[in-house]
Amino acid sequence: MSILVDRTTRLVVQGLTGREGTFHALACRDYGTRLVAGVTPGKGGLVHEGIPVFDTVAAAVAKEGANTSLIFVPPAAAADAILEAADAGIGVIVCVTEGIPTLDMVRAHRALQGRPCRLIGPNCPGLISPGKAKVGIMPARIHRPGRVGVVSRSGTLTYEAVGQLTERGIGQSTCLGIGGDPIIGTTFVDALRLFEADAETDAILMIGEIGGTAEEEAAAFVKAHVTKPVVGFICGQTAPPGRRMGHAGAIISGGSGTAAEKMGAMRQAGITVVKSPAEMGEAVARLLATGTRATRSAAKAPVPRKRPTAKTGGSRQEPPRKGNRPARTAGKSGTAGGRRTSRRTNRRG
Repeated sequence: MSILVDRTTRLVVQGLTGREGTFHALACRDYGTRLVAGVTPGKGGLVHEGIPVFDTVAAAVAKEGANTSLIFVPPAAAADAILEAADAGIGVIVCVTEGIPTLDMVRAHRALQGRPCRLIGPNCPGLISPGKAKVGIMPARIHRPGRVGVVSRSGTLTYEAVGQLTERGIGQSTCLGIGGDPIIGTTFVDALRLFEADAETDAILMIGEIGGTAEEEAAAFVKAHVTKPVVGFICGQTAPPGRRMGHAGAIISGGSGTAAEKMGAMRQAGITVVKSPAEMGEAVARLLATGTRATRSAAKAPVPRKRPTAKTGGSRQEPPRKGNRPARTAGKSGTAGGRRTSRRTNRRG
């Protein structure tokens, strides 16, 4: 199994005839995705690279049975393209476009509420179910079919994580880039819910960023609902507060959204948190070997400090001494039996 896209996916590319649309559409088709149509207003009736082009998404759905859309439309028109796909009955809408005005996405997000469709992105690399279908811009060659689900706000870190997994012989069920904008269609919680329900996903790798509260909400969901082992990483650990780092959503504001806060929430939820992206693949491999979740730090009791004992040479638990100076051994300063015997010392005592 996989989530959202598989061999039944019938893809329509909005903005097919543009340079980026053509390049990535052909890459999806070469991977084996069933690319059935393209949409460019005013170019309906053309055949582009062997793909029929329509003026509207509705026409592509009616004539070719498209059920998934991949959007390469300029930012000013991208929100309308999302809504057009939803109006046509597309079930999975993937929007790669970066730089969509926030107010446009506010309106689009509100309009999609309650509709039988799922939006991935915007400003995302899309998703891939290795060996089945690719709907996005990720390099297909680094992926391998398997049983680890990957979800990330960062596109390039998704590729890094997948590369580490594949090098270790660990395949992926589905790799999903949810996007780094403040307003996105599918959240960490949505993806985690899908992976938890997928019988052929055994573990989950979650890659977050500074800014917002998406990772904290995901941690709370993992603690309450996820039974599968989860590895997490937060990028932007050295970012100064108030500085926007790359993605529009990666900004710390009001003292919240820091990497430390997110990592702490994830640890308390039982997520295995790594501090470096270089450790992601290794951490997943360890979890798969043990098949267990990390111990929730909130449930860990403090361990009393152990002090050596003179009688046994071993250790015992005792509270720290208060007001007692450590014993001194005899030496040149005139000590006997651990006490100072000089007149000056006795006066102070």
